[in-house]
Amino acid sequence: MWNVVRARISDVAAAAGVSVTTVSLVMNDVESRIPEQTRQRVRDAARAVGYAPSSVARGLRTQQTRTVGLISDQIATTPFAGRMLAGAQDAARESGHLVFLVNTDGDPVIERDAITALSAQQVDAMIYACMWHRVVEAPEGLPASTVFLDCRPDGGGFRSVVPDDRAGGLAAVRELVAAGHRRIAFLDTDDAPIASTLRYDGYVEALTEAGIPVDPALRVAGETSAQGGRAAFDGLLDLPDDRRPTAVFCFNDRMAVGVYTAAHHRGLEIPRDLSVVGYDDQQLIAAEQDPPLTTIALPHYAMGRWAMEVALGVRAEGDEDAAHLMECPVIRRGSVGPPPAQVAKPNRRRASHTERLP
Repeated sequence: MWNVVRARISDVAAAAGVSVTTVSLVMNDVESRIPEQTRQRVRDAARAVGYAPSSVARGLRTQQTRTVGLISDQIATTPFAGRMLAGAQDAARESGHLVFLVNTDGDPVIERDAITALSAQQVDAMIYACMWHRVVEAPEGLPASTVFLDCRPDGGGFRSVVPDDRAGGLAAVRELVAAGHRRIAFLDTDDAPIASTLRYDGYVEALTEAGIPVDPALRVAGETSAQGGRAAFDGLLDLPDDRRPTAVFCFNDRMAVGVYTAAHHRGLEIPRDLSVVGYDDQQLIAAEQDPPLTTIALPHYAMGRWAMEVALGVRAEGDEDAAHLMECPVIRRGSVGPPPAQVAKPNRRRASHTERLP
């Protein structure tokens, strides 16, 4: 077993030919009249002997631990939302901070213990994050400076950042309207999260501003999965020819995959016969479809960076009683085109893949 000997401040002093006090002042960036030439000699000596100041000692002196606590429900185990962590960690690293991540799996006991432990460690800041946009009850014990990431505290009182889902829904449907569509469906989720309501509000706003009547029959809901999307959209394909949608805005990309399947089994080609817009820009899903799916991107990375910068005071933004809305950009690919000249004939629409084989 190897014994590692840590370089001491006296080793640096001896190597640089200065006093221990001078080394301490230089390495801790204390203002003094030490010439820059001497300061550089001390830094060079420290690197040569492998010396690094004690973060514990520095924390006691500055009352800062250079650490941030990030409590999440499922983000750490979900690649879909991992970009939030990447944004937060990049911002922390640029500010010289280390992130302590606790994944609670939504367990309130683990959550409470995590808050207590991180507070005992005297972290410089704390972030409370969720996997998807929702309103949550703020757990007891959170510092007043805590920033909420991808969620909003019920009743306010904390700074928070969430995706602008209403504007995202508006942008999605505007893409379809701009392509010439007027019978546009909304494939919703039956889980009824906040994002569902906001995206539907954007859908309605886009139709209204285009002078298109909102047809309740064109809003259907299903599970937020490919199977759920297919099952829900199949019903819309059974509508009469003059009411069947020529385009669909899907609550998320996984449901859009189900729309692709349903359309292909009816002999419909995307985007020649049906245009599709998804939501999330989920990795390994949206860009991998045939044709690649036009979608609305959730700004996970930008939200994670914003939350960390606000928590550390790098960014002077954030209102305690209003969530910061992060833009959800349109990612244009190949699933949107003009509406078909005429709706496919019923026998083509209802023919199964097997029936179309010679």
